Amino acid sequence: MFERPEPAVSARVWEVGALCRAIADALQLRFNPVAVRGEVTGWSRASSGHCYFSIKDASGQLRCAMFRRAADLLDFAPCDGQLVELRGRLGVYEARGDLQFIVESMQRAGQGALFERFLRLKARLDAEGLFDSARKRALPLQPRGIGLVTSPGAAALHDVITALRRRVPHIPVLLVPAQVQGATAPPSIIEALEKLYLLARARAVPGAHPDQTPAIDVIALVRGGGSIEDLWAFNDEQLARTIVQSPVPLISGIGHETDFTIADFCADLRAPTPTAAAELLAQPRDMWLGALDRLAGRIRDAVQRQLDARQQRLDQAAARLGRPSGRVTHQQMQLAQLAQRMRHGAQLNLQHRAQARQALQVQLPAAWQRHLARQADRLERAALRLELLDPRLVLQRGYVLLTSAGGQAVTQVRQARPGDALRATLADGTIDLTVARPGV
Repeated sequence: MFERPEPAVSARVWEVGALCRAIADALQLRFNPVAVRGEVTGWSRASSGHCYFSIKDASGQLRCAMFRRAADLLDFAPCDGQLVELRGRLGVYEARGDLQFIVESMQRAGQGALFERFLRLKARLDAEGLFDSARKRALPLQPRGIGLVTSPGAAALHDVITALRRRVPHIPVLLVPAQVQGATAPPSIIEALEKLYLLARARAVPGAHPDQTPAIDVIALVRGGGSIEDLWAFNDEQLARTIVQSPVPLISGIGHETDFTIADFCADLRAPTPTAAAELLAQPRDMWLGALDRLAGRIRDAVQRQLDARQQRLDQAAARLGRPSGRVTHQQMQLAQLAQRMRHGAQLNLQHRAQARQALQVQLPAAWQRHLARQADRLERAALRLELLDPRLVLQRGYVLLTSAGGQAVTQVRQARPGDALRATLADGTIDLTVARPGV
């Protein structure tokens, strides 16, 4: 018996550049950082200071690029045929679609035992799921408070505080100092993180801590650059397990852009530098002020539309009230309701805008304040026009509203017969009348 072939599934059609970027991202997640050993071939150094070559062994060859900042740190002169160990990251050169290895450091073969320990620990923790992207959380857009762990004497602290004061000076920052280098650094960092964890969990319960300690919504772990030995504290296994237990999102900003540590892979987000970590923690105040300006414009438009609608209804009411009629009482009630709704709506709008100003902790421009004053004055003038349209004012000018015993308006002589009882409504009351003789 022959099996029926499964229907073909059409594959996704990629743009070339998008496919190259997707491959680069996959390489970044799967391999980087990575170390490789091989023989140098085709070594050359361009006038820019960048170095280009390949590394090969008996079964393969890989294109390599070493940029000037890394090449200037070499303590030997590489040459073709030399056996070396490279540390760096795999990527795709999109212009040609070539796989290439970006070299961040180079050593003669036989060195790099510390980096091998890093790779073994990275592979083990990765297999346990500590680096799983599914468990990582996004940073809050507007944190109520920021927890910061670093050395109080480090340049990274100055960089972070400077960036935060420039972008979000209204957000409090709680520094918990820790050692960031040496054998005692890992337990010191762990202790600092656990203090912030306790505060974050406690402040998550309303009323748990009535003191002035800020609510911690995000934590930053930062340190300046250095060698692999300088940054080794951030490759500690216990520290890695502590980082993944954070009750709030945690961002790492350790070393320079090319430095990777185990802590970076455990954090919810890795920033290339401490300053970049600070910039990712909170959106700049100017962005929120721009959003406030847009909100103010929407409020202005809404108020103007409401005022125009009310004005149109006033005009329609004025057209219907050309002279007193049998609907005087009904019109009075409608006008009173409209006036009350306008006053109530204006008060609610002004209250809502006042609450918005307090919540955003910014002041609307003075021009907007003057605009609100003009609109309030316009509302007052509209209310005055409503009062001027009150039919009772017509009665005060000497007109009388005649109604029959049944309450029907009497507007023509032929509606009244001798002996009929009528009621005359004046400005200050009513008079009951009896028809003696209808006029002609």
